[in-house]
Amino acid sequence: MSSLSQGQLDMIGIAGRVTSVLSILGSATIVGAFMGSRHLRTPINRIIFYNAFYNLFDSVATMISVNGPYAGDYSSLCQFQGFALQMFPIADVLWTFAMALDTYLVVFHRFDTHSLLKLEKYYLSLITLLTFIPALIFLFIRTPARGPLYGSETIWCSISPEWMIIRIVLYYAPVWLVIGIVLVLYALIGIEISRLRDEFKLTEDDHVQLTSNVSSHHTPFENPNGSVTTTVEATKAGSTQTSESGVTSETSVEHSFTTRPFSSRQFPPNYTLPTQRRMSFKQYILMPSLFFLALLTTWVAPTINRVSAFIHPGYESFPLLLAVSALGSLRGFWNGVIFVTMGMKGWRRRAKERRMKYKARFAET
Repeated sequence: MSSLSQGQLDMIGIAGRVTSVLSILGSATIVGAFMGSRHLRTPINRIIFYNAFYNLFDSVATMISVNGPYAGDYSSLCQFQGFALQMFPIADVLWTFAMALDTYLVVFHRFDTHSLLKLEKYYLSLITLLTFIPALIFLFIRTPARGPLYGSETIWCSISPEWMIIRIVLYYAPVWLVIGIVLVLYALIGIEISRLRDEFKLTEDDHVQLTSNVSSHHTPFENPNGSVTTTVEATKAGSTQTSESGVTSETSVEHSFTTRPFSSRQFPPNYTLPTQRRMSFKQYILMPSLFFLALLTTWVAPTINRVSAFIHPGYESFPLLLAVSALGSLRGFWNGVIFVTMGMKGWRRRAKERRMKYKARFAET
């Protein structure tokens, strides 16, 4: 029996439902924008698109809110809510890891768009299996003494307090382990980007573009001297140069808006040049990093609440539970805000580049 008053429970329920609606709108915006604009169909955005469907199911579960516990631990509503809140929040964390992994592969291994797209089927299958199978098994775990594994958690149904160890070991521990791995990946990426900025003496307004002569099998093309040629393109913001070339060596720098075409003399006749796409700093670094920060905001309050409940069993803090209900339901909302904001910035950047190209052509005539 909860120690909170009915009025406090009603406030928690309202907060959870309002933020759940915002998350549903955010997820729907991601789906609509992705399907409506071909410019948004980049590998990172495709991961966000897939995750939006997981966020939708998550939001449906959080919208049930306190009605799950009201229905009783053995009710279908409570069991469905517990299943959904076991599967989909963890899937959101794993999709964030997939974004970080894509970013790492682009920065350190020069994966191109085609190579990243080939990883999507593995992401989909692994994330779905790793989250669905445990959540399904938990539906059938119950004992006369403890009751069902999914039960009342005051603000919604999830792994009940009677199964606290399972809750910590199979829910919060994996989540924070993945968050820690993502943090390490972004730290390595940040160090590498800083090294590139220092090496090429870029200002804070510059952005780094990473392209490479890498085939779809991730095998570098070799030049006639047997050395691997990797191009790191650094573009200065506001520059109007379009074809200034550097010296080809182990690493070369170009100040341009387009990727320099590769000379066919560098490759054997049987090689097929991979499709080169611009991989901007904001697209592959900033957006996933913002998603990671949004992830942290949704997990800090629930984790503090769980640790508090573990140390002080039976203690319930209304402000903390209110924060858990509100912030824990905002995953889809934050994802939608970041997706739209970064997408609009990318659209404005492309529009600016088109205008500069038109001006350059007009000046030539």
